[in-house]
Amino acid sequence: MSRVCREAERRVLRHLHGRKTRTQLPQIHAHIFRHHLYQSNQILSHFISVCGGLDKMGYANLVFHQTENPNIFLFNSMIKGYSLCGPSENSLLRFSEMKNRGIWPDEFTFAPLLKSCSGIGDHRIGKGVHGEVIVVGIERFSSIRIGIVDFYTSFGRMEDAQKVFDEMIDRHVVVWNMMIRGFCKVGDLEMGLCLFRQMRSRSVVSWNSMIAGLEQSGHDGKALELLREMWDHGFEPDDATVVTILPVCARLGAVDVGERIHSYAESSRLLLNFISVGNSLVDFYCKCGNLETAWRVFNGMPRKNVVSWNAMISGLTFNGKGELGANLFEEMINKGVRPNDATFVGVLSCCAHAGLVERGRNFFASMTVDHKLEPKLEHFGCMVDLLARNGCLEEAHDLLRTMPMRPNAVLWGSLLSAYRSTGKIKQAECVVKELIELEPWNSGNYVLLSNIYAEDGKWDEVEKVRALMKEKNIRKNPGQSMVLG
Repeated sequence: MSRVCREAERRVLRHLHGRKTRTQLPQIHAHIFRHHLYQSNQILSHFISVCGGLDKMGYANLVFHQTENPNIFLFNSMIKGYSLCGPSENSLLRFSEMKNRGIWPDEFTFAPLLKSCSGIGDHRIGKGVHGEVIVVGIERFSSIRIGIVDFYTSFGRMEDAQKVFDEMIDRHVVVWNMMIRGFCKVGDLEMGLCLFRQMRSRSVVSWNSMIAGLEQSGHDGKALELLREMWDHGFEPDDATVVTILPVCARLGAVDVGERIHSYAESSRLLLNFISVGNSLVDFYCKCGNLETAWRVFNGMPRKNVVSWNAMISGLTFNGKGELGANLFEEMINKGVRPNDATFVGVLSCCAHAGLVERGRNFFASMTVDHKLEPKLEHFGCMVDLLARNGCLEEAHDLLRTMPMRPNAVLWGSLLSAYRSTGKIKQAECVVKELIELEPWNSGNYVLLSNIYAEDGKWDEVEKVRALMKEKNIRKNPGQSMVLG
């Protein structure tokens, strides 16, 4: 290759890995053509890798198909790009095309290919790729084995993952973390903890994986103990630790630990650098009933996202400040923040608890009219609760009858409670019949109907309900009372 060509290649590579690459891809591509480098697999593999990093695999695919003789480097770049950006199936298509061209895969082919198999969601394909690794004879490479373990753990196939893990002589901390997460994911906390204790060298991710596994399995006390142990071992929590442990502190009422984490999040600048940390602190203080500090954290956040606003709106509802929550929602809209489904659950709950019927109706209508969001079951549930709590029972009943999806037992139960508390026996009877149709196996619905008839003095109907229960072989659960004539 001439000195001029080598210099042109160096210039292209500098441009590809420069700070302005994202906006200059077409110009760099033109530069490649101008210097007759459009069949240079080395240059094009770099170009495609950059496209993958920028989520521009459409452009990468165009360049790839203009190449007459792509080599292993080019195919590997395409496979890796699709593993990062998707669609994952295209990684497998490129792999198949590579084999059809007689190009032998290497150790850099399989790790992204296995990642794509996880993205596709079919463990049988990944099992086949594992078989290809063995045929090619490169299973000894650490990156390959880590990729295989990652694949099996992502599907919860811990027996297969364990076999590969046991064959590894030099086990990197990354693969230990994968195994711990995998066992926790399938509910085998004992094995996850056993592996965690066996580790000679841990990372913050190791501690986070085990703490998260305990938290997700409902072992809040053990999760908090492990956090204290993490501190004792000199590890500093990161944003993931904080986001995981603060809900644990709220559920256990461990306010002192939560406050210590808050102080640490400020001093370590986690609160400044991660929106998720601020969101978790707002949620924590709201659940602990400390609205003053929750407000201070919320207002002090340098950046907010929709989750930040949702946390504060829901927190106000949780603490009986529904009107403030509704006001905050309006402030959010005025600031141009786009609400999501969770936002409307929060603000409609605010309206229900504060008795803001008209505002609730307007917010509900604005979902589709202003924000193009289709109300889901939980939004209809909030509206039924709002209307039923505030005496608009017929409107609530009409909403249940006309909503696009079938109401569940919770929605009907909310209306039933309102009808019974206001003495509307006839309407309550109709609702219980809806519940029986929805849950014919639930003895509680029959007991409710029987008691409604008894309250109205309809003893013949009480007997009919008892006969119906006997006919359908439905037994009354212990603790349920049925008024008999």
